[in-house]
Amino acid sequence: MSNTTTDTEQPPPAPADAEAERLSTAPVESEGPAGIGALGWVRWMWRQLTSMRVALILLFLLSLAAIPGSLIPQNGQNQFKVEMWKTQHTTVAPIYEKLQLFDVYSSVWFSAIYILLFVSLAGCIVPRTWQFVGVLRAQPPAAPRNLTRMPVYAAWRTEADADVVAAAAHRLLHRRRFRAHLAGGAVAAEKGYLREVGNLLFHLSLFALLGGFAWASLASGTGGKLMVEGDGYANTITQLDDFTGSAFYTSDDLDPFYLKLNGFTAKFQDQGDQIGAARQFTAHVGYYAGSDASKLKQGTIEVNHPLEIGGSKVFLIGHGYAPVITVRNGKGEVVYTGATPFLPQDANLTSTGVVKVSDYGMGPKGEKTQLGFSGFFLPTAPLSFEGTGPISLFPGDAAPELVLNAYEGDLGTDTGLPQNVYQLNTKKMTQLTQDDQPARALLKPGQGWTLPGGYGTVTFEGYKQWASFNISHRPGNSIALSGAVLAILGLIGSLFVQRRRIWVRAVALPEGGTLVELAGLARSESAKIAEELAELAVDLQDDAPASEEDEDDQDDQDDETDRAPEAPADPTAPADQNSKE
Repeated sequence: MSNTTTDTEQPPPAPADAEAERLSTAPVESEGPAGIGALGWVRWMWRQLTSMRVALILLFLLSLAAIPGSLIPQNGQNQFKVEMWKTQHTTVAPIYEKLQLFDVYSSVWFSAIYILLFVSLAGCIVPRTWQFVGVLRAQPPAAPRNLTRMPVYAAWRTEADADVVAAAAHRLLHRRRFRAHLAGGAVAAEKGYLREVGNLLFHLSLFALLGGFAWASLASGTGGKLMVEGDGYANTITQLDDFTGSAFYTSDDLDPFYLKLNGFTAKFQDQGDQIGAARQFTAHVGYYAGSDASKLKQGTIEVNHPLEIGGSKVFLIGHGYAPVITVRNGKGEVVYTGATPFLPQDANLTSTGVVKVSDYGMGPKGEKTQLGFSGFFLPTAPLSFEGTGPISLFPGDAAPELVLNAYEGDLGTDTGLPQNVYQLNTKKMTQLTQDDQPARALLKPGQGWTLPGGYGTVTFEGYKQWASFNISHRPGNSIALSGAVLAILGLIGSLFVQRRRIWVRAVALPEGGTLVELAGLARSESAKIAEELAELAVDLQDDAPASEEDEDDQDDQDDETDRAPEAPADPTAPADQNSKE
């Protein structure tokens, strides 16, 4: 075939009318304020806000803003941990409170980034979608006047009729799934619309992702509940330890169900370098939705494997021990008995807790009094506390012991003011003494302690395990998850699908025959458009074979190239081009 060329070099700058050949529907960004005065500045600011650059910056800022929510306990997830964190960090806690770092996802500054990103995405998606719809409704752009200026070009002469060549090219491009349009002896074809579909899907998915998070924050609620083995509760506001609602989800909207902790399995590694590391936390529960107890089911809850009941998910977030303590007064009457949760303070579950006996009755001195106990529960106690104090050596219950201090006086529970059930207010209480020393007892399961001064006895009956749960209702999670999946699919489409155009022109020559021209243009630099054009040229030979005259001319050109003498060597150049001479 003669006059057949393929050019993959960058073409010279196209004329002004070639700007219509842009293969992207992305809006053109302005370099500065458009117009004059305030209106011009508003337009410029809007264009900047809806640009891809600003959207990426806002998305990056949103990711940075979410980091404190992962590192600092949040009120909406575990209010108890927030209070513990504030107790341990009294200096910075007020500052964090003012910065809303305990409520990151509902803070003013996080919401501001969130809303700006919403507006930016909306301002980018809407015009881009309409522009893409216009591209789909229109025919592929007509062939440029000068096809030789395209990055990929091929041409040959044939004896076939021009209309036959154009019809054959139209048929072949259709077979290759191009959108092809035949007009004026030329075929314009376009392919790769999934690239722009992927771009739009990615942006729409981000919008759905943010919308899911927004809906979750407006219509979600979380509650906390700590239960000892054998305890159960109904999901009502009066039986929850804490509850955080939202604008469209209040305590009246709680999902009705019943949950009971039947047992708890905790396993720890007992040898090797990772001794004490948790290996299994499983809560064995019974539950039923609604109020029909006959529909009781059995299930398990593990870390990161919540139990779904109705529209709520129950997450396992904590575990510890609850010593079973019985207190008798001086008359031998039981004034307190039950399992009291102690809170872990370290990885070995050294736990602290208090027992408040508010109904003790009359004391040895004939006046009404109350008793309070504070202490430690050690799942694996050391042989001696010298040099270490009361600490546990292992999180498993290998050698459990209970350390107690006793107080008598006014607990302050009758004032009507709320109290922390895990702390003992000793301002109006006096610590019991024995032999002029603070009264203290070290008890193993089954052992008792006779309180000094005739206040009765305390018996360490044994212990149970407790588990704390987070009850979460987040209706927007499925929307957010769907948005994330679609965003990945859209990103794949935008990265791996190439937008490209091919033109075929068949022109009848005055001296006879037809000149066939093929040209291709791709949005990105790729060899795929050259390969497709070459394959199309080969397939088109069946309907528009190159004329024999063109083939003879091509062979003559090839022979002349082969016989061309080599250029004489420069006598002044050294024989070895790498030589330093």
